[in-house]
Amino acid sequence: MLEGIRIVEFEALGPAPFAGMMLADLGADVVVVHRKQAADVPGKGEGNLLDRGKRSIALDLKDPADLRIAQALAAQADGVIEGMRPGVMERLGLGPQELRGQNPKLVYGRMTGWGQEGPKAREAGHDLNYLSLSGALFFGGLPGEVPGVPPTLLGDIGGGALYLVAGMLAGLLKAGRTGQGCVVDAAIVDGTSHMMALLLSMGTQFSQEARGTSLLDGPHWSRCYVCSCGGYVSVQCLEPKFYALFLDRLGLAQDADFAEQFDADRWPQLTARLAGIFARKSRAEWAALFEGTDACVAPVLSPAEARRDPHIQARRIWPGHGPAPAPRFDGQVVEVAETGPQRGSQSDEILNELKEKGLI
Repeated sequence: MLEGIRIVEFEALGPAPFAGMMLADLGADVVVVHRKQAADVPGKGEGNLLDRGKRSIALDLKDPADLRIAQALAAQADGVIEGMRPGVMERLGLGPQELRGQNPKLVYGRMTGWGQEGPKAREAGHDLNYLSLSGALFFGGLPGEVPGVPPTLLGDIGGGALYLVAGMLAGLLKAGRTGQGCVVDAAIVDGTSHMMALLLSMGTQFSQEARGTSLLDGPHWSRCYVCSCGGYVSVQCLEPKFYALFLDRLGLAQDADFAEQFDADRWPQLTARLAGIFARKSRAEWAALFEGTDACVAPVLSPAEARRDPHIQARRIWPGHGPAPAPRFDGQVVEVAETGPQRGSQSDEILNELKEKGLI
């Protein structure tokens, strides 16, 4: 889909390389500028999955000769992605003003937690911190429990990388029409705040002050339950027709206590009753009972278990070590690389391309 689009990505952590991976998955030629020496980062090894589909050149951006190579790469690119703290790229001579002065159509994507401006712009932070300040983490748990969400998914990826990808694509469309690029300021605190629009659209059915009182985080029909085996099932039968199917499968269709689905005063009592019911059978038994129905019940699987699920396997979501690209396009056949290239493994190839174009 993005064949012919060239992106230069400067090595960073988390959401920026994920965005680069997604653009590469979509067919862009992504050249990642790796440091010559790997940074000492916990859990980050060579051959990173997030570098799949990219080409690697290793440069020391504090070396004048290597800096000129990085500038030459940007001069013939459609887009740049960086995930440094504000001001770092400017100090290196690789900020948007410098690079877009050479290449006006360049779309310059900036990925940060706090954004380019604001009191916290130059402070360190991570996924949970950005979620906390945006208000999104407030609903990450049941009343009385410590808030928590799956690591990286909501902030780094949902509110960060995917917003950067959307911004880059919008910028590339504009550059294609007008010949003028732009700067994309993708901040996780912005993205996670924006992601709450759906909840806010529910008006009075969504409380911005208290957990466990809103339409999606309070009812007995919108939560997870513990099974006899220690596993969990998720229930979220919002629509009355699906709720009726849910009750029918549980043998509760004639139970008067469950008749008023949206009576918030009854939610705590009915939650306790359902907790007792689900505790009587294993997760596998509940999954079998609700299989093939519209009752909106599903087992909570570990990532390893999910890979073995028939639906996941039928869609070949995990063809190997890494997940398949998403979304999908008709007629497209995608071969997924298992890992990214070794640091600097395409340096000679990329340098030769720049020499052939007279850029270095």
